[in-house]
Amino acid sequence: MATQLSQAKSPTELVISWEALPKDFQLEDEPVENTGQPLLAGALRESLEISGFIQPQMLIASNFGLCATVNEQFIAKAPDWVYVPSVNEIVGNRKSYTPNLEGDIPAIAIEFLSDTEGGEYSVKRTYPPGKWFFYEQILQIPIYIIFEPYGGLLEYYQLENKRYELKQTDENGRHWIDVMGLFLGTWQGTKEGRTGYWLRWWDRDGNLLLWAVEQIEQERQRAEQERQRAEQERQQKERLIAYLQSQGIDPNNLPPFE
Repeated sequence: MATQLSQAKSPTELVISWEALPKDFQLEDEPVENTGQPLLAGALRESLEISGFIQPQMLIASNFGLCATVNEQFIAKAPDWVYVPSVNEIVGNRKSYTPNLEGDIPAIAIEFLSDTEGGEYSVKRTYPPGKWFFYEQILQIPIYIIFEPYGGLLEYYQLENKRYELKQTDENGRHWIDVMGLFLGTWQGTKEGRTGYWLRWWDRDGNLLLWAVEQIEQERQRAEQERQRAEQERQQKERLIAYLQSQGIDPNNLPPFE
C-alpha cells in the first residue's frame, strides 16, 4: 500500500509516493568505484558502534538503496553512507529502505567523491533523477554531505526552505550534527593500510570517537604507564630500604608512629 505524499497540480509537479520494493524489481548492483570507499564508510560506523551510539532501531548502511515512487516510476538511489534515526521494524538483512513507509526519512546522506565526479551534484529532474535532486527534492534528507577523501574537502549541506545550503565549519573545522549529538569533521592519518583523509566523529566535549585499533593502542599505553609507575614505586622502595639499612635501621622492625 502506498503512502501518498503529494498530489500533482501541474505537469511539472511531482507525485511522490512511498511503496514497498516491487518483488520483481532488480536493484542496480553498482560496483564500488574504488577500494577506499568501503573503508571510509566502515570507519564511520565503527567508532559509533564502539562508543555505544548505535541503537537497534537505527539504520546505518553503506551503498544501500533508498526508494521512492515518483510519477508512478520506481526509483532507488544508493548513497555511500546513510543514517536513519528510527525504523518501524528491525530487520536483520534489509535489501532496501522506503522512507515514511518503513520509518523515518534519513537524517544524513554522505557521498564520497571519486574520479568519476559529477553524479553527487546532479540535479537532473527527468527519470532517472540525479542524486542531488533525489535527496533534496524527493526524499528531502535534512543533511547532505559530499566528501573528497584525497584532498580532504568536506561539503556540508543543510536543507533550508527545500534547498540545500552550504554550511561553514566551526573554529575547530567541524560541523555539529544536532540529531546525533556529535561533531563531524576531517582527520588525516592511516587505517587498514590507507593513508589520507577520513571523516571522524567527536562528542560534544571535543573527544574523538576512537576506532578499535586506537582503543587497543590507548589501553596498551595506559598499561605501559601503569607498569612504569609500579616500577618507579619499586625502585623508590628499594632506595628507601637501602638508606635505612645504611643508617643501621632494620626496615622490617621500624618503631610505630606516635
